Amino acid sequence: MEKFMELFKDGGQVEAASKVQEDLESLENTKLNIAVTGETGSGKSSFINALRGLGSEDQGAAQTGVIETTTEPTAYPHPSYPNVILWDLPGIGAMDFRSERYLQKVNFSRYDFFVIVASERFRSSHADLAQEIQRMEKKFYFVRCKVDEDLANARRAHPQAYIEENVLQRIRENARKFTNEYAYLQGYKCI
Repeated sequence: MEKFMELFKDGGQVEAASKVQEDLESLENTKLNIAVTGETGSGKSSFINALRGLGSEDQGAAQTGVIETTTEPTAYPHPSYPNVILWDLPGIGAMDFRSERYLQKVNFSRYDFFVIVASERFRSSHADLAQEIQRMEKKFYFVRCKVDEDLANARRAHPQAYIEENVLQRIRENARKFTNEYAYLQGYKCI
């Protein structure tokens, strides 16, 4: 940016525009491999489908189901950003992907960025994944899925006292508590 501003200040608008174009072309040619990881059944495949604007029955959608459907890392290109590849990873804790060997089996180091998906609650397995990602000096987000199911369960369990905003607030507080308990997670986004 400083180089661009220097060129622009010196009256080199053509050079500045050329530099911006060069940078944009570089971004267009950069591949970004985003791994979507988390426990089995947490909603990873549904999350990928949502990012791609697809329903679970649409052609090319990530397979979803009530049993483990993702048995190996599977690449899905983003429809608007062809150089962005969303990788649907098998769930940690699945029969073939126990935590001890998970990182090697899914080739964890090949990805540029991570989304750690959690449903119901954040667990130590999520913290372990985050710690490994940080050890590799890469970035990640936490995403809390299936909140609609949590709201429905809370409504069923406490129909008289149910207030949606209060339940959502408790979920948010739990996410904050999780990142505070694991101090090395502070500063990372939880969405």
